[in-house]
Amino acid sequence: MRIKLDENLPRRLKGTLASLQHDVVRVEDEHLLAQPDTVVAADARKENRVLFTLDVEFGDLRKHPPGSHPGVILFRPRGLGALSVSRFVEEFVRETDLQALAGCVVVVVAPWLCGRSGPTRRLDQVARRIRVLIYTVKKRRLPFLSDR
Repeated sequence: MRIKLDENLPRRLKGTLASLQHDVVRVEDEHLLAQPDTVVAADARKENRVLFTLDVEFGDLRKHPPGSHPGVILFRPRGLGALSVSRFVEEFVRETDLQALAGCVVVVVAPWLCGRSGPTRRLDQVARRIRVLIYTVKKRRLPFLSDR
């Protein structure tokens, strides 16, 4: 999988994901630090790379509708420390068929952000309407909703 790591993700992820046989570049490798999100998104699209990010702006489906790009994976980990984020992203990548997510906007949510009732149910209902995969690490993924 061709992946572009946004500037808000830890540097160490590049090596980790490359060791898992992914073609990975960082925004800073291409001198795109502090560039607007639209520039980063356009560059990822031009290079046919799935964008990994912590930036919630990339989850705005009005700006990044599914199918208009190679894919956006928005991570919402429990903590924002470099080690915590790296482990969270790595676990998702190891457990997920990334090819199946091509062209999608994916929100990867830490378990504590999605309890069994309430938030998970609401997120699932939203996902049905906007065709977004919501994935909860350690609780397995909710149904893939692209065909509904």
